[in-house]
Amino acid sequence: LQCGVNDLPLSIVLSWFEQKAVVVLLTLLSLGIRNIRVGPTVPAFLRPSIFKVLHEKFNLMAIGADVHQDIANMVGGDKTPTA
Repeated sequence: LQCGVNDLPLSIVLSWFEQKAVVVLLTLLSLGIRNIRVGPTVPAFLRPSIFKVLHEKFNLMAIGADVHQDIANMVGGDKTPTA
């Protein structure tokens, strides 16, 4: 394909319902995957300072309050966090 995984039209939303979500997140980050959205809330182990570093390096984002806006951003390829 002559492109990296971050060039593919792929949206990842990682929900925090089980402990294995931590392993999934760490695996994705170790592979260099960017633009991951987490939610419904940011897990407690991701302190604001750690979340900031992960946002700057991997564009890790929290999902927003408006599910329709989040979906529109993902489908439209918007890589900016929703408020």
